[in-house]
Amino acid sequence: MNPPHRDLVAGEWAAAPGGGPVLEDPATGAEAGPAPVTGPERLERALAAADDAAEGWAARPAAERAELLDAVAAALEPVTGEIAALEAVATGVPIRQAVPLGVIVPGSFRLAAEQLRGGGLAASFTREDGREAEVRRLPWGPALCLVPWNAPAPMAAHKAANALAAGCPAILKPSEYAPYGAQRFAEVVGAVLADRGVPGGVFQLVHGTGETGARLTADARIRAVSFTGGAAGGRSVAAACAAGIKPVQLELGGNNPLIVMPDADVGRAARAAVDLLTTLNGQWCRALGRLIVPEPLRDALLEAAGERLAALRAGPPLDEDTDLGPLVHSRHRYLVAARRDALGGRVLSTTKVPDEGSYLAPALVTDVDPGDATEEIFGPVATVHTYRTLDEAVALANGTAYGLEGYVAGTDEEAALAVARRVRAGEVKVNGSSVLSLHLFAPRPAWGASGLGEEGTAETLRFFTNPRVVGVEDGFALHSREP
Repeated sequence: MNPPHRDLVAGEWAAAPGGGPVLEDPATGAEAGPAPVTGPERLERALAAADDAAEGWAARPAAERAELLDAVAAALEPVTGEIAALEAVATGVPIRQAVPLGVIVPGSFRLAAEQLRGGGLAASFTREDGREAEVRRLPWGPALCLVPWNAPAPMAAHKAANALAAGCPAILKPSEYAPYGAQRFAEVVGAVLADRGVPGGVFQLVHGTGETGARLTADARIRAVSFTGGAAGGRSVAAACAAGIKPVQLELGGNNPLIVMPDADVGRAARAAVDLLTTLNGQWCRALGRLIVPEPLRDALLEAAGERLAALRAGPPLDEDTDLGPLVHSRHRYLVAARRDALGGRVLSTTKVPDEGSYLAPALVTDVDPGDATEEIFGPVATVHTYRTLDEAVALANGTAYGLEGYVAGTDEEAALAVARRVRAGEVKVNGSSVLSLHLFAPRPAWGASGLGEEGTAETLRFFTNPRVVGVEDGFALHSREP
């Protein structure tokens, strides 16, 4: 049973009435009532509270903010399993995948606190005359954190922890399709801050559709926006931020290639392809979009991938034995299936899925012109393309407007790395297929239509700040005629 919808505004919780699309249990298709929408009066109150809290929160010493973030992390750790279960039920992601992602929730607050203690917001440069130029990274002001439905609480934690660490009051709006885990997360954060006397405007949770996000983004009191979601929403957010001359961080998804090298082990390459196709039920921005294979390996690779897909167990997301769950909503299932069918190729699909609910069997689609496979599908569907030379493989990999993630599978790591360095994407993994980044402190950039700016352990903290440089120039020496 999912908890009732509530929002947190100016330190007070209240019921959030329905007004969004009808939610569903993705595993059964049963309706779960309308999605919550925070009303205009409470949105205005949230904006005013964040604005009122901005100066005081920014003035708190970094060490004090770090201590508060650690307290939040400690309170979140015991409930990460509960949050993961709420998100599995809402999104269809198997619990075996949701639980490891839950580590990000308290971990984001720990990492943000460590950066504050490590001087992440301060630096200095010494000139030849011995004087220093002091650099202090200061918060922009109230920040809006917009997160999608595929992993709401981990992304909410990453954005909110860094906004709070930077000294920005944070307003969090999760997707209307998966509000439960983010709401439980907000309950913990709000309680810890309230117990320590932090004003209610420092952290708030509101609900709503894209219209709610647009209303908040356009408001002059919001001074920075971090958005993860689809390209259409990202363009709207970017346009509103441009009009308000405010910084925006966008991560908009991708159509990610896996290049299989000529010397690749077919079994390992097939495993990577299937993992990338089905993790989070294919509903993640770094999922497989295009499988790029040498012509001589095509048939063997597809046979091996088909066998792995046939072995997957599709079922309820809370079942520990489930490998593949349903898509988040019947609307999304319809959209993904329509995109698959529009490709017009031959569909390889060997996974048995339940008849009820929003399940969709993963598919590899062959015989599709590369020019017809340039858009993100955001589901367990990928196209297959063959190549004769590595130059052709790289051209295929770079043949879309996206540039988020890339993958290369091969036995000779140096040869695979050489190809990886030619792929136009923010991160390119050789012989890897997990949801984890290559390094905790490496940036997570986006190229082209995949977004704007960088995310990362340090990069997101910096996003919520703007540097101020102060120092003594003593410029009289440059102009004085005195002896």
